[in-house]
Amino acid sequence: MTSPRFKRILLKLSGEALMGDQGYGINPHMLQYVADEIHSVSDQGVQVAVVVGGGNIFRGIKAGAYGMDRASADKMGMLATVLNSLALQDVLEKKGMQTRVQSAISMHEVAEPYIQRKAIRHLEKGRIVIFAAGTGNPYFTTDTAAVLRAQEIHAEILLKATKVDGLYDSDPMINQDARFIRKIGYQEFIEKHYNVMDMTAISLAMDNRLPIVIFNLGQRGNVQKIVYGEEIGSKIGE
Repeated sequence: MTSPRFKRILLKLSGEALMGDQGYGINPHMLQYVADEIHSVSDQGVQVAVVVGGGNIFRGIKAGAYGMDRASADKMGMLATVLNSLALQDVLEKKGMQTRVQSAISMHEVAEPYIQRKAIRHLEKGRIVIFAAGTGNPYFTTDTAAVLRAQEIHAEILLKATKVDGLYDSDPMINQDARFIRKIGYQEFIEKHYNVMDMTAISLAMDNRLPIVIFNLGQRGNVQKIVYGEEIGSKIGE
């Protein structure tokens, strides 16, 4: 087998990815599936960091739209990401992988505080590092947190897991004629206002030339294929 193209990656999972076909919460079967996908590349010596959303439990933006104070709602969303991170940690460790959860909000009894150098050291030792609580600040999405953490740990690429094959010019779940986009530049993505990732995240990635691949998590083996250089999904970059 050829060597992996990327040695250090950051995988961005939405909370909805852990929900599976349920309407709410964490689907144990989906959790196992995600853990297997991570294990498939970690087992090949690839250093893996993960950022998990919290939309399967609580969405701050949605709550804010219904009149809740946005800062308070976002903090609740951050706590939801901690729940997901701990659940993912548990299943990864039961499969024999060493993990660390680092939280941007201090909660020493359940997670380490986020420390950049410590996170990098964990990765160098082959541990899976799960970043919880977003950036620790309201008004920033977990997509932005993923780009930020990817930069801080010097990840070579960010993998954005979705339920579809990649980026389309319209919602493929609604429009059967939606056009698939294999590759797009940062600036074009921003100008066309694609909503698969927020503009703050894309701007930060553009400033630091971080490549992003949007791919279908539901197809087994996609994470490993991307790591080994196959053209899976859609690439945002130069």
